[in-house]
Amino acid sequence: MSAFTPEDFAAVALSLKVALAATLFGLPLALAAAFAQARGRFGLRVALDAAVTLPLVLPPVATGYVLLLLFGRRGPIGALLEKVGIVFAFDWTGAALAAGIMAFPLMVRPMRLAIEAIDREVDEVALTLGAGALTRFFRVTLPLAAPGVAAGAILGFAKALGEFGATITFVAAIPGETLTLPAAIYGATQSPGGEARAAALCLVAAAIAVAAVLVSDAVGRWAGRTSRGSR
Repeated sequence: MSAFTPEDFAAVALSLKVALAATLFGLPLALAAAFAQARGRFGLRVALDAAVTLPLVLPPVATGYVLLLLFGRRGPIGALLEKVGIVFAFDWTGAALAAGIMAFPLMVRPMRLAIEAIDREVDEVALTLGAGALTRFFRVTLPLAAPGVAAGAILGFAKALGEFGATITFVAAIPGETLTLPAAIYGATQSPGGEARAAALCLVAAAIAVAAVLVSDAVGRWAGRTSRGSR
């Protein structure tokens, strides 16, 4: 543990905080996008698919730069938000925003596939029994798609935890403020004699990633059993 510095511990804690916030706030939006892609009209599906996929195909630095232009203190959105006390640029909340946007496509895809796999006749039967749209979504669609929702949430968390390019472009790497685990690893590799510290941080990142995969598998199995039991 001597390879770690207090800044490293703070970076790990901040990364977990950022990833958790990105996942919690992104999950409802990802679920809505997945449902619209799976059940919406063709034109809407195509437009949403392009928008959702954009963070995957753009260079992360480009995404971070766009966020800086829009949500910076002088940006059209950032200037308005600052008036009500909401600041993203060079703050941990901006790191969460950048990580959430980069993780969004990975959250949406498993949810979309899970919703598309649900037999339309199940929804039609609920409709004939008088269930409204919201009732069908929360009582039928969501329970059956639970394994995909769980998988999307865990994948999003893991991606947000490892996000680097967009985050460092948008909020930099300020120790104690915006220095996340990937930025700490990069900083260690650029420091003379920092090889041991970089390797130790990589092991921490790998351990968290493996834990996320194990949790995803366990939650997916539990959600699958729950969804089968609700039928």
